[in-house]
Amino acid sequence: MRIGIDCRTILNPGYGENAGVGHYTYYLVSNLLRMDKKNQYILFFDNLLSENAALKIVGSAKNAEIKFFPFHRYKHYLPLIFSHVLVAAALDNSKLDVFHSPAYTLPLAYRGKSVVTVHDLAIYKNPEWFPREGLMGQRFSTKTLVPKSLGKAEKIIAVSEHTKKDIVEIFKIKPEKIEVIYEGVEFRNLPSKKEAVCGLEAKICFEDIKAKYGLKDGYVLFLGTIEPRKNIINLVRAFRTVALENKKFGEKYQLVLAGAKGWKHEKIYKEIESSNKKLGSKGIIKYIGYVPSKEKFFLMKYASCFVFPSLYEGFGLPVLEAMSLGVPTITSEISSLPEITGDAALLVDPHKEEEIALVLEKVLTDKNLQKNLSAKGVVQANKFSWEKCAKETFEVYKNAAK
Repeated sequence: MRIGIDCRTILNPGYGENAGVGHYTYYLVSNLLRMDKKNQYILFFDNLLSENAALKIVGSAKNAEIKFFPFHRYKHYLPLIFSHVLVAAALDNSKLDVFHSPAYTLPLAYRGKSVVTVHDLAIYKNPEWFPREGLMGQRFSTKTLVPKSLGKAEKIIAVSEHTKKDIVEIFKIKPEKIEVIYEGVEFRNLPSKKEAVCGLEAKICFEDIKAKYGLKDGYVLFLGTIEPRKNIINLVRAFRTVALENKKFGEKYQLVLAGAKGWKHEKIYKEIESSNKKLGSKGIIKYIGYVPSKEKFFLMKYASCFVFPSLYEGFGLPVLEAMSLGVPTITSEISSLPEITGDAALLVDPHKEEEIALVLEKVLTDKNLQKNLSAKGVVQANKFSWEKCAKETFEVYKNAAK
């Protein structure tokens, strides 16, 4: 088979992507090329990535071909429909048996056999979580492009049963057209806190990271985009409640919030400031900004607890990453998150800050519970691998090509 894959979401090959569709595409393609030496893979990029960077993904694979959409640099000058026609023409010229779009949509003019991956449908369920800037383009995508793409694809991949359920409900697509294939997690053997290790760019050790961000020995970690959907305000209030009621707790632990600024982040910062004033210290609840990949997993690994009270997730990769590192984890009892965690994390109603507070205090004061969650988390995370994801996706390609 000649299998085409849209790789335009991959922006940082060699290091992988921190999250999102680019992360999924990078690990899927890497594992497909590792396991399958027989079929031909045509990987499509645009000029946001250099040819040398694209070659890092291919590595020594002899059955992979890199193609660049040559007109990408002019796309701002082209009518939207025309750019879809040009992409479709480039795909047709490649004589593919099947084309995979890992990012929801297909070129409108493409008529070949195709597979589309859907990661989450939060914008359909809660449009108020998303900015209104660029509304026309967003409306075209949600009202026209995504529905048409899902309608004409031979197969749809959903990254969770919950996402599959949303696809069926929103687009009225037959369940048998949709295959659930879970994402994977990369296991990391991180050294002890005091060991220095070679990072991607320089030698790093956890004590240096701790000093850089001004962290206590004990801290509760949230890692994700700073936006309303992640429900950070309720987490801040829950932590503040526990720290006010238990002075020793406030002296021992910090709440550390890491991640890039998202839409409507201002209210979250105001809540952090207000809570720190009530606690009498600026450093108890700390926002440390976007954390580079080489530091992210150290911060996760040595957290006393990882808390992710999101209001909606199509999959929930940060939760899986925390569990893979043996970190006691608290997350929401809604959307796909219970499906991913099984009984290996404590689940809370994310709308009830008092429930988050109670469970948080319980985890941080019960050593046996911490050990139990840590062990269960690693076992549960082992069920999710990129190799398995690639094998199951290849089977979908075969069925779609038929």
